[in-house]
Amino acid sequence: MDATEVVHRFIAAINAGDVAGLAHLMSADHTLQVFDEPALVGREANVDGWQGYCSAFPRYRIHVHDTAERAGAVAVRGHTTGSHLALPDTEEERLTLIWLAEVGAGKLRTWQLIDDSVGNRERVGLASTP
Repeated sequence: MDATEVVHRFIAAINAGDVAGLAHLMSADHTLQVFDEPALVGREANVDGWQGYCSAFPRYRIHVHDTAERAGAVAVRGHTTGSHLALPDTEEERLTLIWLAEVGAGKLRTWQLIDDSVGNRERVGLASTP
């Protein structure tokens, strides 16, 4: 399974609220980095986090707009609905962001959220315009 396929399966598991599926796709040292917040490190800590998030926000979905891969790193630009932002879907879908994933040996090592900006898109290999 290539890196992009691993990332798309990870997103599908998120969208299904399938925490066991997420756990299966995470490396033991999996790290979640949400913008400037402190990182959450380790599969067990991340599984606990996803269990809580999926329970609190069962309608949470990631909607992929485009994807780029460079040397095992995958960038996904898109938007969410049903998140902790508690916005109507029509408002939340206007807030795009980028997820960066490092994949090794068929597992996600990192899952990082960054701002969707022209500079970030160019840096990670995504088209500079949406």
